[in-house]
Amino acid sequence: MSTGYQIKDQDAAYFVTFQVVNWIDIFSRQIYREIVISGLRYCMLNKGLAVYAYVIMSNHLHLLIRGVNGNLSGIIRDLKSYTSKQMIEAIKDFPESRREWMLMCFAYAAGGTARNKYYQVWTHENHAMLVYSPGFCNEKLTYIHMNPVRAGIVQKPEEYIYSSAKNYAGLDGILDVNVIGLGMLGVDRVY
Repeated sequence: MSTGYQIKDQDAAYFVTFQVVNWIDIFSRQIYREIVISGLRYCMLNKGLAVYAYVIMSNHLHLLIRGVNGNLSGIIRDLKSYTSKQMIEAIKDFPESRREWMLMCFAYAAGGTARNKYYQVWTHENHAMLVYSPGFCNEKLTYIHMNPVRAGIVQKPEEYIYSSAKNYAGLDGILDVNVIGLGMLGVDRVY
């Protein structure tokens, strides 16, 4: 079922949100956040993903991204598939006090469908919003970087490790992103 937030222009930049099913706080553990970072890094190096901004919260992440090869939907599909498989394996293999509950929730969300035969970690929606102007881009950059501040996790955006706010503050972040400077935006795309 379509949510109205579809990626129609595969070459354009989008603000997307990946939500964990049932808002399960999987990213309260570092190991799962690192899986997402690793997946993003791989897609950046090997699949043509340009990441302009990101934040990983306890049960969702926001991204400002673009597929430089014109296949953003495919990259997102592969990223979500890879990270979900890696997270399920980590739940099974590493100490996890919530193991049985999490696996039960992810199995229930999958419902034995053809798309997710055993487990579903991410919702199917990406809530993709086209970056159509510099003003919209700035709004989403601020939204992404202020998420941990609004949640009461940090006082300043650049204090949060799992965010591109460090990159935008001129500091080394854990993921190298394409920092957007003034004058770098087109009318309807981030390049």
